[in-house]
Order: sequence, then structure tokens, then C-alpha cells
Amino acid sequence: MLNKIPKILSPDLVKTLMEMGHGDTIVIADGNFPSETCGKRVIRADGHGVPELLDAILELFPLDVKYSEAPFGLMKVVSGDTIIPVIWDKYKDILDKHYSIRPNIENIERFEFYKCAKEAYAVIATGEKAVYANVLLTKGVV
Repeated sequence: MLNKIPKILSPDLVKTLMEMGHGDTIVIADGNFPSETCGKRVIRADGHGVPELLDAILELFPLDVKYSEAPFGLMKVVSGDTIIPVIWDKYKDILDKHYSIRPNIENIERFEFYKCAKEAYAVIATGEKAVYANVLLTKGVV
């Protein structure tokens, strides 16, 4: 055990976050996301939701607010789908908790998001039940 590392973060996840460099990306995926298909490295966090993991990760993980146009990405709602992803409001609250100025958020088309996930350093597979709950984070510098 270490001080100040949120307990929700597994040793594998902390190691992965430490290995990542500036500009690397990581996906926090909902339970419906094809994590094993898209991820080079997959970290299982099945018993957890995306908001709790996002909040804990942002305790340690700097977003690339300086060099990335949008260091926070969301999977865009598919055209014609009537779902309103209310979980996005939770994400904005979490970003506001960690940043005095909210980082830019990009809405990424579904298949483009899958492509980004395939290029990401890792995918965190959660048990999140909300749809369109996937998040793409770009790492900045400390």
C-alpha cells in the first residue's frame, strides 16, 4: 500500500499510468465496449464504473491541456439514436473538480473512437452500464 493513491486503482493500472508518456492515450471503457478487440493492453476493472475510475485517475494523471486541442474525448452519440448520455454531466463535474478551467472535450464518431482505442496505450474495461460512457484521455506533462 502507498499513501495518496486512490484504492480503486489497481497496481496494474497505476503501473500503466506510470509507463505512459506525454501524448499517449488511454480509454476508460463502459461494459459494452469491445475492449479486448480494440485494446493492445486491457486492464480489467469490471466491478467499477467509469466516473469513479475517472475521478481517481485524474488524481494522478495530468491531461494534456497545453499541447492537445482536446485532451478529453467522448464517443459521439450515433446519428438517429435518441439516447441522451446523462453520464457526461458527471464527467464535466469531475473535470471541474480537478481543473480550474475545464479542458476541451471532443466528441468522437463511434468508429473513429474504436480506431483511437486501437492506437491507445491501454483500454480499461469497466462494468459501467451507462451507454456512451467511454472516455479517451490524452496524457500531459507533470
